[in-house]
Amino acid sequence: MIHSPYLSRDDAPRLGRFSDALVTLEILPKFAEGLQDIEQEFHLIVLYWLDRSNRTTLRAISPLTGIEHGVFAIRSPDRPNPIGICIVELVRHEGNQLFVRGLDALDGRPLLDVKPYSAAIDSVKQK
Repeated sequence: MIHSPYLSRDDAPRLGRFSDALVTLEILPKFAEGLQDIEQEFHLIVLYWLDRSNRTTLRAISPLTGIEHGVFAIRSPDRPNPIGICIVELVRHEGNQLFVRGLDALDGRPLLDVKPYSAAIDSVKQK
């Protein structure tokens, strides 16, 4: 589960990168062993469920451009399969909790997965 200071969409930043808020990712105790050596990573990829999203939305206006696009062409939280993804900074690891910065998820959202971010693997060069 995600514990954040954001209680509504209006509270959350448009993109997690624009937030310095400390957010806690609570891993179920039965999976805590899977966090071994996670502190060797500086950044993580966090996948979470946008359970308050409108799953019927197929077009939305991008806040960055003010232009309407299909939801698969922008990062709208309203989409048919509302999976959120964010790259965060790992601040610390304590037991079954990860403390991160740069996450835009609302408080209480279900955490789906955490993966290490690798600039060598995950970063794509622009052509």
